[in-house]
Amino acid sequence: MKTDLNRYDNSWYSTGGGFLKRIIWYYVNIFLFINPLNPISSLKVACLRIFGAKIGRGVRINPSVNIKYPWLLEVGDHTWIGEGVWIDNLSKVKIRSHCCLSQRAVLLTGNHDYKKSTFDLIVEEITLEDGVWLGAGSMICPGVTCKNHSVLGVQSVATRNLESFVIYHGNPAQPVRKRQILM
Repeated sequence: MKTDLNRYDNSWYSTGGGFLKRIIWYYVNIFLFINPLNPISSLKVACLRIFGAKIGRGVRINPSVNIKYPWLLEVGDHTWIGEGVWIDNLSKVKIRSHCCLSQRAVLLTGNHDYKKSTFDLIVEEITLEDGVWLGAGSMICPGVTCKNHSVLGVQSVATRNLESFVIYHGNPAQPVRKRQILM
């Protein structure tokens, strides 16, 4: 069986930002976000807004955070984004209010179709609803919604939606118990 590997064509995909905007963001991302020597969260928040991100009040962005395209990012109020978080948003990422993305968590909106010889790009949105907590080193895969107050444990991988008030662990993540929030 002969396959034509030269047919790879993802011309349908658009980043939503022009060439110059992407180049400028690339360098801003390196110097202000990925750079571990910049602890100034308010500067990062202001910069994200300039590039089209919708960022709420009281958002904290720690050093070494990598954001692919800020114009595809929405973050609600009082959300904490930990050191080394990678938001690889080829598609829209919506992070609602009072969320915690712990160190080195990854939000991955893109993948490739390994079943096709053309290795077509697949992109799907990610949504973290209010009160979601992602443990250190955890990963959210394309198309996943983490419902209100769900928890993804340390180094766990969410390949499917997480239900509200449930704690998940493992790869792929499995429910382990209900989340109780004390008032």
